[in-house]
Amino acid sequence: MSEHSDLDAIEARIAAAATLAGRKRDTVTLIAVSKTHPASAIEPLLAAGHRDFGENRVQEAQEKWPALREHYPDARLHLIGQLQSNKAGDAVGIADAIHAVDRSSLIGALAKAMDASGRRPDCFVQVNIGDEAQKGGCAIADLPALLTEARAADLPVAGLMCLPPADVDAAPYFALLAKLARDEGVEGLSMGMSADFETAVTLGATHIRVGSALFGTRG
Repeated sequence: MSEHSDLDAIEARIAAAATLAGRKRDTVTLIAVSKTHPASAIEPLLAAGHRDFGENRVQEAQEKWPALREHYPDARLHLIGQLQSNKAGDAVGIADAIHAVDRSSLIGALAKAMDASGRRPDCFVQVNIGDEAQKGGCAIADLPALLTEARAADLPVAGLMCLPPADVDAAPYFALLAKLARDEGVEGLSMGMSADFETAVTLGATHIRVGSALFGTRG
């Protein structure tokens, strides 16, 4: 199927970018962003051996993934969209990683949900790296305090996440996120999408979020 060739092509590009940066391919997790795509589009990638997938909305994840996981119980689900605090319990119940932790109220809701359920998905703190009013993420100046709060709440802080401004060179923003992560002592970097994931890999991304390059676009 075409999904296999697309996956192979993306894998080759990740490997080439990693080699360029003196990294090993297995230091980068490819998250196939399956939001808005039906289970029938996801199954070929699962069958080909891919296991990390990204959804934007908790409700959509709940509709698709329980059935998919019956056949592929080792699939890992990443919630990459903005998360409302009142959905924290549902998010913790279904996700293996949450990539958009960006405010105190959400930290509190996630901590409460984790304590109640015993599940502890990885958490990435989202930084509003381009200081864009329309985007989620904490301000760069607020990051140290938010990380301190997340650690005090015993969230499993896996790293930082960002969405750079569109239609400009993403490299300076990726480099800035990598510097912030080093300064704050966190390892993970969730950055890079279909248009710029190779740049992200060369600048240290540990998780890249690729949708349209794998699934095509949906109107």
